[in-house]
Amino acid sequence: MNTTIETKVYEGDQLEWSPIPAHPYLYHKEICTAADADNMGIQMSSVLWEKIGVGGCVLPHYHDVAEIIHITQGKVKLLCNGVWKSYQAGDSFLVPQGTVHSVVNDDIAPTYQISMFIPTNLETPTNRFFETILVPAQERYISESKSSV
Repeated sequence: MNTTIETKVYEGDQLEWSPIPAHPYLYHKEICTAADADNMGIQMSSVLWEKIGVGGCVLPHYHDVAEIIHITQGKVKLLCNGVWKSYQAGDSFLVPQGTVHSVVNDDIAPTYQISMFIPTNLETPTNRFFETILVPAQERYISESKSSV
């Protein structure tokens, strides 16, 4: 059930980098909590903005949910299907529930990624690409945004 009627904003500077102690030099900012997802009426365990420091990694592990990882900055090595491979910003990984995976910083600076943790359910209906519906008088919104810059 969707209980939210207003857009919620988390400004990056308001969120603190929290260490994830089990993984060396791994920090995260939670940009969508399970409670946020509940309020929007969607199935989502969490969305994290993660930073892996130089020499850091997400140790090999697996989840009881599916995970989508998108590298936004830097170079990493990913343990994928039992093999280590190199990837870079712009690459994405779709990790099924229960699949062992690991990400290692393979750069001379911190790497950044967005990780989405999504509950799985065998009874989930078939997904489809979303629909976008333009609102009437959209020209007004464009002119308002230009005048506020």
